[in-house]
Amino acid sequence: MRNKIQSTRRQFLRWTGALALAASSRQVMGANDDIRIAVIGLGGKGGDHLRGFAGMKGVRIVATCDVDPKTLAEKTKGILKGSAESIFMATDPRKVLERKDIDAVVIATPDHWHALLAVWACQAERDVYVEKPVSHNVWEGRQIVEAASKYQRIVQAGTQYRSCVGLREAADYIHSGALGKVLYGHVLWYEQRGSIGRRSPWTPDHLDYDLYCGPAPVKPLRRNQLHYDWHWIWSTGTGDLGNSGIHAFDICRWFAGYDGLPKSARCVGGRFGVDDVGETPNTQLTFLEYDSAPILIENRNLPMRKGANGMDHVKGVREGILLYCEQGYFAGFRAGGWIYDNDGNKVKQFKGDGGQAHRQNFVDAMRSRRAEDLNGPILQGHISSACCHLGNVSYQLGVAPPEPVNENLARDTRTQEILASTQKHLRANEIDWEQTPLVWGPRLILDPQKDAVVSVEGPGSLEQAQALVRGNYRAPFIVPEQV
Repeated sequence: MRNKIQSTRRQFLRWTGALALAASSRQVMGANDDIRIAVIGLGGKGGDHLRGFAGMKGVRIVATCDVDPKTLAEKTKGILKGSAESIFMATDPRKVLERKDIDAVVIATPDHWHALLAVWACQAERDVYVEKPVSHNVWEGRQIVEAASKYQRIVQAGTQYRSCVGLREAADYIHSGALGKVLYGHVLWYEQRGSIGRRSPWTPDHLDYDLYCGPAPVKPLRRNQLHYDWHWIWSTGTGDLGNSGIHAFDICRWFAGYDGLPKSARCVGGRFGVDDVGETPNTQLTFLEYDSAPILIENRNLPMRKGANGMDHVKGVREGILLYCEQGYFAGFRAGGWIYDNDGNKVKQFKGDGGQAHRQNFVDAMRSRRAEDLNGPILQGHISSACCHLGNVSYQLGVAPPEPVNENLARDTRTQEILASTQKHLRANEIDWEQTPLVWGPRLILDPQKDAVVSVEGPGSLEQAQALVRGNYRAPFIVPEQV
């Protein structure tokens, strides 16, 4: 075993040496040069990036990578067609980062690979577009920020709605003080999701499963399918809070003017109505306490009632935000939104475009070499990701009492109304409280300046919370302490 570990380390050191050589031999791109892009991870989002970047003027896809050789071949040839013959294809991302003909990498892998690949890419002097959440735990997100700064890289987070024309206009309007002080943020993500199944342990035989697991433990699968459903397993995903809720939360936090972590975080929720091996909650409330006004993120994956094929909404919003201010509120998200007065009358509309220019913004910042030109800078991507991780940490430390409890998440009426609505929603789905009670997580007290949990109020210990914030890795797939 010792010889095997030493051999693995030697191979890793040789590879990092090759990275350094590749980085030192790269030339600075000219303003008129094509930007050469590699896309790592070719699932649904990776395929979107292939199409998006391939259609941009002055941009060339020069490499693609996916650990699944079937996905690699099908997506590369299916989307890039004839030009795919000139594309370098690899199942190991390290082979991509060794190349000298790449200016930037787009990372759309499962969540547990995001930070490691982003740091490696920065060390190899590549610019990076990394999908949300940018990290799998709080600590490694900060490591990307440090690596981007140290190597002077342009690193864009895949929080594309920050490039939405209407939402940018709405942010300016709210920041101007036109609605007065922000009072409360309510983030909603109601997206129906079913069971991921349960089967005897198995491992896929058509790919390098050890490489697929990467930083995560190598364990047999028990879900029905390999792809996508990794979102609902803690070792590879971050649940719907990190998968989708982060989009709307990132905009809500931006609108509220919060540039850092909250002073505390707490979560309540559970996995209800499905008989599967999923670990992440499908009903989740994450309460973030800021000095001036709280933000509550609400995730629901069950329908409006058992057997229905539709989702609930709040004031017409199913996937979006409600930002309440002294003189009215904003409601909307993907297509922009409306300002309403306190009586619910429409005041002003902001028409959105879904952030179509986010990739172009990344390319433009690569040319200008000005990280401040980015609409989704890595620091803000890290903060939004970290907030979602903190909600998940609280949930993972939580306990499920034998009966529903009315314990306060916070001392405000609106949060209690949302909690009551959640309980009503679960009753509509005929959830048996005795069999599957809500999990109540502890209140995590934070030091926002240090990205640190400093105390835990409720179940779980400080040591357990800090371990989840820090994460764990499997050699040689380790996010370095010193980037």
